[in-house]
Amino acid sequence: MTPRPESSGSRPKGTAGEKIPEQPTAAQQKSAAKKTAVPKQAAAKKAAPAKKAAAAKTTVGKTVAKKAATRKAAAEKTAVEQPAAGTATAKKTTAKKTAAKKSAAKKATTVKATAAKTTAVKAAASKSTATETVAGKAAAAKTTAKKTPAKKAGTAERAAATTTAAEAVAKKATPAKATAKKAAAKKAATARKTAPATSTVAKRPAKKTTAGRAPAGEAVAKKSAVKNAPARKAPARKAPAGQAPAGGAGSAQLVPPEMEVAVSPAVDAVDRERLLAGTHHAPHSVLGAHPVPGGIAFRAFRPYALSVTVVSGELRAELHNDGEGFFSGLLPLREVPAYRLVVEYEGTVLETEDAYRFLPTLGDLDLHLIGEGRHEELWTALGAHPMTHEGVTGTRFAVWAPNARGVRVTGTFNFWDGTGHVMRSLGSSGVWELFLPDVGEGELYKFEITRPDGSKTLRADPLARRTEVPPATSSVITSSEYEWGDAEWLARRAGAPAHEAPFSVYEIHLPSWRPGLTYRQLAEQLPGYVKNLGFTHVELMPVAEHPFGGSWGYQVTGFYAPTARLGTPDDFRYLVDSLHRAGIGVLMDWVPAHFPRDDWALAEFDGKPLYEHEDPLRAAHPDWGTLEFDFGRNEVRNFLVANAVYWCEEFHIDGLRVDAVASMLYLDYSREPGQWTPNEHGGRENLDAVAFLQEMNATVYRRVPGVVTIAEESTAWDGVTRATHHKGPSGFGGLGFGLKWNMGWMHDSLQYMSHEPVHRKYHHGEMTFSMVYAYSENYVLPISHDEVVHGKRSLVSKMPGDWWQQRAGVRSYLGFMWAHPGKQLLFMGQEFAQGAEWSEAHGPDWWLLDPGYGAEPDHRGVRDLVRDLNTVYRATPALWRLDTDPAGFEWIVGDAADDNVLAFLRLDPEGVPVLAVSNFAPVTRQDYRLGVPDDVPAWHEALNTDAARYGGSDVINPDPVKPEPQSWHGRPASIRLTLPPLATVWLRPA
Repeated sequence: MTPRPESSGSRPKGTAGEKIPEQPTAAQQKSAAKKTAVPKQAAAKKAAPAKKAAAAKTTVGKTVAKKAATRKAAAEKTAVEQPAAGTATAKKTTAKKTAAKKSAAKKATTVKATAAKTTAVKAAASKSTATETVAGKAAAAKTTAKKTPAKKAGTAERAAATTTAAEAVAKKATPAKATAKKAAAKKAATARKTAPATSTVAKRPAKKTTAGRAPAGEAVAKKSAVKNAPARKAPARKAPAGQAPAGGAGSAQLVPPEMEVAVSPAVDAVDRERLLAGTHHAPHSVLGAHPVPGGIAFRAFRPYALSVTVVSGELRAELHNDGEGFFSGLLPLREVPAYRLVVEYEGTVLETEDAYRFLPTLGDLDLHLIGEGRHEELWTALGAHPMTHEGVTGTRFAVWAPNARGVRVTGTFNFWDGTGHVMRSLGSSGVWELFLPDVGEGELYKFEITRPDGSKTLRADPLARRTEVPPATSSVITSSEYEWGDAEWLARRAGAPAHEAPFSVYEIHLPSWRPGLTYRQLAEQLPGYVKNLGFTHVELMPVAEHPFGGSWGYQVTGFYAPTARLGTPDDFRYLVDSLHRAGIGVLMDWVPAHFPRDDWALAEFDGKPLYEHEDPLRAAHPDWGTLEFDFGRNEVRNFLVANAVYWCEEFHIDGLRVDAVASMLYLDYSREPGQWTPNEHGGRENLDAVAFLQEMNATVYRRVPGVVTIAEESTAWDGVTRATHHKGPSGFGGLGFGLKWNMGWMHDSLQYMSHEPVHRKYHHGEMTFSMVYAYSENYVLPISHDEVVHGKRSLVSKMPGDWWQQRAGVRSYLGFMWAHPGKQLLFMGQEFAQGAEWSEAHGPDWWLLDPGYGAEPDHRGVRDLVRDLNTVYRATPALWRLDTDPAGFEWIVGDAADDNVLAFLRLDPEGVPVLAVSNFAPVTRQDYRLGVPDDVPAWHEALNTDAARYGGSDVINPDPVKPEPQSWHGRPASIRLTLPPLATVWLRPA
């Protein structure tokens, strides 16, 4: 360590035989008194005695050491004792003594040898305090006990080099109400008076006391603020052996003299450089309070501070300013006390806990689980958490950055300068942690990461649970105070699996459903609207934080934070709670396939590929310009699995629709030959992604009863909704999803409906092919946002013909969809036949439902149909109970291509049927004969999409229809129906 420069206020490393003035002059005492930091009350009491002592040059017989009067003997024994009262030091030659005397005389005006500004060794040389004895021998009133250098510690040079931390404190101390300017000036003087690098334990500040207030031989003054008191030579007094220090219960035990050894409390050069550069892995091993030979070393790193003072009970010790924000001191204490820091800045003084005195907030189990990729509540370990730690309130910060050379936390609480808030690395886990006292909710923060190449990057917290409103990118400290009211819903939702229950979904994009509304405002409108339409669930397009609104939330940067565009996390909880209390389940789109390249988010988070795959060919998503997760890395897999659990447990989400599953499953997804590397078996399957999806599904279903996971998987991957422990023909276990979007049905059926009716007979198979594979998975039939944007036109606009035919086509299609095996999903705006494509900028065209609009009845009629479809659907188990069982479906006629007619039965477990008939031709078909079971005495219309109230031509079958004993379509009986044009009719047993 680089030694401190010599100055007039700190004795430089001495030479053998150096002479110290026998007694300070009055001028020296006066100068010392001016530099002594004495609290106002003590100063007032001592002013008169100090002046009297300076004038009369009497001894200060009642001076008592502030903290360690009786405990400094050991430190003094390690130092070469200076000559007392002009006598020569033992074991030094006369010549050396003479030289030392001359040298000391020359320095007399420079070395201000007052009792308060020198070490105990210097005090012994110039004006021994009354309380010090050596080996139980009392010295004469004007002499100090001679201590043999060889007894304890060696050479005179070594002893002379030692100074105390408290000496530095005393030199720096300022009156309590000193101005910032004066304080800065005194600190500048202190810097010039810095002691050599090898300083000893804290100096015993002396304080004048009156008889009766401080008994003779008392080791510590009643008031514990460290002070410098100008002192004259005083009679030596023998300290009672084992005497405890004075003060209250908070005062720490002083180190006995025989245990004192000279050490330097200052941060060494290497640690100092690493702390300044932000590359220190273990700042807690350097900063804070640490037992060392001779006492407790206190070290603080407070950039821009003018002073730092340690406060413990009645102890008050100002640390030495080592420069560049470093402060240190060595106090003669037996153990580390409970303490606080008083930090003075320009114009302000703060009292706070020392962040570097706390044990880690994460235990070995947390770190083990993170390393194994099995921490299912990862959000409770990483991120920013307001908490009480070791009885102190503050915030725990933790982040995974294994490639970082160093990590610092920065935010509004430190004016975005993280220099003094260096995090510690917790072993080989790659986790960095820091508990910051007095930092709480609402503060903004980021992590400043030093990359392997030494450059720095400022990153948002990957596990931030709240963020700033985009385009701002900071993370926000938060905790939830929300009290849920949906216990009844949660208890009921696990009653039946989703594929055996009514499941009709309204998909919405929250920011544009009613533009400008917050989560809480949406909670006042959305539940009522959805309940009125009869949907069982809403599906929210991604609500996790994302920087670009045009991505609709599918390029996520804040995987653990609901978007701040609409409110706080608790506001989002309020919305979910409101939907549950209205009897509506909440699904949300979840995007674990990829993430954007923003340089403040996950991309090369700690300077190297971390969340993304290290192979650029595996990392880059070819379609979206994003990065794919490295599903083979334990910590990354853990990050995503825990995230799925997080939304379900923390926000009571009832289901996750997993986006872009196909892009995860195939190594060659959207890649040309040579742009991908086969797996270990030579195949194109991404085995890491398969394992991840299996683990995610197994974990969610195990932890959260009643939750359903839904895969958006656009290929024919085998076993998407098969249990993970059941292997299929491909040799893979199932992925474990509860449901899968039937993308094939969606594309085929929409393609069919887009043809002119006259051409539909040539595409009849597009409507029937879905039944070839209908029971290979548990399906959802989705008319989603993807089908009504980017030039694909809205649902009604896909239909051929005039406005009436377009609306009729939509109505007939919806009737067919709700009767087809599988669950239903409809995107917002399509429920009232919006003609324009959806735009996230303005949302649905609600004005179409304004009674003042001329075509309002046309749009309202379609919406009324959707309501009735849901109402009849939920009340008819045949339409949902056996959705995934072939026993629940029977064709009546599937090959009437020339007629554009499809007819089939849906059955519940008891065999009760529903007959669905769709006529996709724009003509009415009278007396259309259909074969039916002979055990149903009569059929009546349960729903007709051509009814007048829906905007149809009102061609209906008003009376029950009775079977005739004429076989038809392979059935023993048949009925004759009137089929409306472009319509679907549902009939139930009368």
